[in-house]
Amino acid sequence: MTTDRTTAHTVHVAAKGRGAHRTIAAAVRAARPGATVLVEPGEYRESLTVDRPVVLRAEHGAGSVTLYPAAEGTPALTVADAHCAVHGFTLRGAGPGEAAVRVTDGSTLALHDCVVLGGRVEVTGTGADEGSQGMHGTRELAVPDPDGLDFDADPDPDPAPTRDPGPALLLLRCRIAGAVGAGLHLSGTARARADDLRIEEVDGTAVVLSGTARLSAERLRVRDCTGTGLRIRGRAAAALVDCALEGTGGSGLLVEDEAALVAGDTRVTGAGAVGIRLTGSATAEIADCRITGSVTSGLVAQDAARLAATGCAVTDSRANGLLVLGAATARLADCAISGTGYSAVHLADAAKADLLDCRIRDSAEHGLHAVGTAHADLTECGLSRIAMTGLHTAQTATLTARGCRLTDTATGVHAVSAAGTELEHCTVLRAAKTGVEVGAGGGVRLSHVRVVAAGAAGIVVDSGGTARVDGGSVEGSAGSAIVVWTGAFPEVSGVFIDAPAKNGIYLAEDAGGTFTSCEVAGAGFPALHVARGAAPVFRRCRVRDCAEDLGQDEGARPAFEDCVSYDVRRPTIPQLGGGAAGRAAGLPASPSGTAPPGAPGDDGPDPDAPEEDLDDLLAELHSLVGLDGVKGDVGSLVKLMRTVRRRQEAGLPAPPLSRHLVFAGNPGTGKTTVARLYGRLLKALGLLRRGHLIEVDRSALVGEYVGHTGPRTTAAFQQALGGVLFIDEAYALSPLHSGNDFGTEAVSTLVKLMEDHRDDIVVIAAGYPTEMDRFVSSNPGLSSRFSRTLHFVDYDAAELVSIVEHQAAEHRYELTEKARAELSGFFDRMPRGEGFGNGRSARQVFQEMTERQAQRVAELADPRAEDLVALEADDLPPQSVALPAAPAVARPVLRL
Repeated sequence: MTTDRTTAHTVHVAAKGRGAHRTIAAAVRAARPGATVLVEPGEYRESLTVDRPVVLRAEHGAGSVTLYPAAEGTPALTVADAHCAVHGFTLRGAGPGEAAVRVTDGSTLALHDCVVLGGRVEVTGTGADEGSQGMHGTRELAVPDPDGLDFDADPDPDPAPTRDPGPALLLLRCRIAGAVGAGLHLSGTARARADDLRIEEVDGTAVVLSGTARLSAERLRVRDCTGTGLRIRGRAAAALVDCALEGTGGSGLLVEDEAALVAGDTRVTGAGAVGIRLTGSATAEIADCRITGSVTSGLVAQDAARLAATGCAVTDSRANGLLVLGAATARLADCAISGTGYSAVHLADAAKADLLDCRIRDSAEHGLHAVGTAHADLTECGLSRIAMTGLHTAQTATLTARGCRLTDTATGVHAVSAAGTELEHCTVLRAAKTGVEVGAGGGVRLSHVRVVAAGAAGIVVDSGGTARVDGGSVEGSAGSAIVVWTGAFPEVSGVFIDAPAKNGIYLAEDAGGTFTSCEVAGAGFPALHVARGAAPVFRRCRVRDCAEDLGQDEGARPAFEDCVSYDVRRPTIPQLGGGAAGRAAGLPASPSGTAPPGAPGDDGPDPDAPEEDLDDLLAELHSLVGLDGVKGDVGSLVKLMRTVRRRQEAGLPAPPLSRHLVFAGNPGTGKTTVARLYGRLLKALGLLRRGHLIEVDRSALVGEYVGHTGPRTTAAFQQALGGVLFIDEAYALSPLHSGNDFGTEAVSTLVKLMEDHRDDIVVIAAGYPTEMDRFVSSNPGLSSRFSRTLHFVDYDAAELVSIVEHQAAEHRYELTEKARAELSGFFDRMPRGEGFGNGRSARQVFQEMTERQAQRVAELADPRAEDLVALEADDLPPQSVALPAAPAVARPVLRL
């Protein structure tokens, strides 16, 4: 624009001075169309109405001109049937609930570097909108012409008649603050474009769109409004780019009715309600948005609304991350939901959600919870650190998950809905409880699913539940791999079960199902356990690397077809070619649950066990360091047992005698070593068939489920038949406040089994002296069977030195005289608190001495042979260095 044109079209406003108008209104009336009105600094109190195309400019820049309304109920600036641009003004409202700026039909207003205080900006259009609706209408505003409302050039004096597009507003680098009700209100056919707009301290909604209004905003900033940040109603639409809404009292973005929203790279922080909420039949497409710290849920779609989100993150919502209700739908791709107070994703009613490559973590409840008739479809999603269930379906909801990974959940998948929960090529890793659980009446289909390191069972099918499992694996479960409860009949094929701590497949009373081409390896308990009345069918299954392949209760009716077990110490499954009758009916079970006489691996003597001489074993006992009292007690018992054996050989009745013992002592005093020797001594006397030792604790005897403790305790007991069952920290079976603790059931089962097999086993209960007194007195059956206690006293310093010397000789080291003397003083000064480990502490000292010696010798240029074996006083660990503590006393967890 040339200087001449500027001069020709400029009008001045000043409080005084020749050639200047005293009011802005007078200058506007005197201005030609397209003229610029330059306003000197000052405060102007006039309700200005612009009815012609002009540009109003603060002569000394932004903030130098303030325009007040002249009367109550009137805006400071009204644009009526005209085009106007305003630069650098501060516009005040007559009251916070009033309009400070109003734009009416047929008008266009551009505000540059302006501030609106104590009132709203209002654009009202009443004409019919013939343009596009819905999401397409928002896209029309995505790339506007920022100079389209800058009237520095002459307008067309004779424009061609066109359709009235409704009033329009352009806001560039502006601020609206202090309004009540709304900061910016667009209604009817209004259109607005905002760049670098700030709306602050509004007692109400920051921006309201209604009718068919359109807003396109880039770098919009909304802060500290008591209501909703942006509310879109009717058939209005908004497009947001790089916007931020912070600290709203209500929802950050609310889209209602048939309205539409498109948002990119937008942040909603600390919303007082929902981050982004859609109701009615509203639609929203959001990309690369961040919704953080919502007081309720992060994203909500309800009624018939449709939400599409790509690359978004929802964090730290106090309720759900995504909540979908009614008949609404949500599609999320490459999104992250984390830190939710409720379930990360909750679907109810007839809602549908489609999640692709999404990440869900740190949920205080479920990862995804679907109820009603809702449906969820997950593809390549990851769920981790979920406090309750990773995927949970209830009522008649359905869910499909493909290629998903669930890590560190309480329960991986819980299907209570019978309508169908399907997982394909998914992994459930480190579930604290069950990997996949089918609730009563629920249904699930698993195809090539891995369940790894579940804290209890890998897969559980509850009473009345249905399950079809094809392929996949259950690996390293801390409980049983597959548990089938009463009244459940799953179909399982091609599943590999590896190293469960308990059973590979456990079937409760009256359970059933078919298991085809499955393999169980490395089970800690019998690979297959079949309870009374259970009638499963096993076809072409394999069991390997287990102590036992089958444990079954009286009345169990398993059927085996072409099954095989190998590398099993006590196989009882009918092998290939074992005959149709045997395959169809299974093997009868004895009352104790052991294999019948004549079955492979029956209770006969172990043919591979070497014969040992009694005197050699007694010499081995007396060679142990310390334990003088224990050695005397065991020697007396051996003499007594020898007399009992001679009376039996002479045909005389044996005197009443309990061979079961209590070993009372602190950790590291040799209890397990003596128990192992005791079994070998009794075998040498001919009073035990095998003399082996099976060591267990509470975790090996007590089950997680009602009805599981008895079979677990029985299975451990049966492994020890013919030898010694050594129960370490036995007092944990009878906690001080037992309540409904399953340990009581384990004790009752042990008492009965000890009576039924009193001539074929020795049970040794071990633990701290005081705790063991309480344990034995907790059950009359225990006190009558454990009538003798051997006390293992702590080692003194000289005995601990002897243990170190024994370790040194075994590993071809030699203690120097000075080292031996220093070592004695070291043990004298060692604290004898709860962490003191007796022989374990001595062995730890020896290990640290060898490590320090290795470091010392490594610094010698040419070490001699004697340097390599000598342990010097300098190799002793510093007394201030705390030795590794003995394991803490195991305190049982109450299971209510």
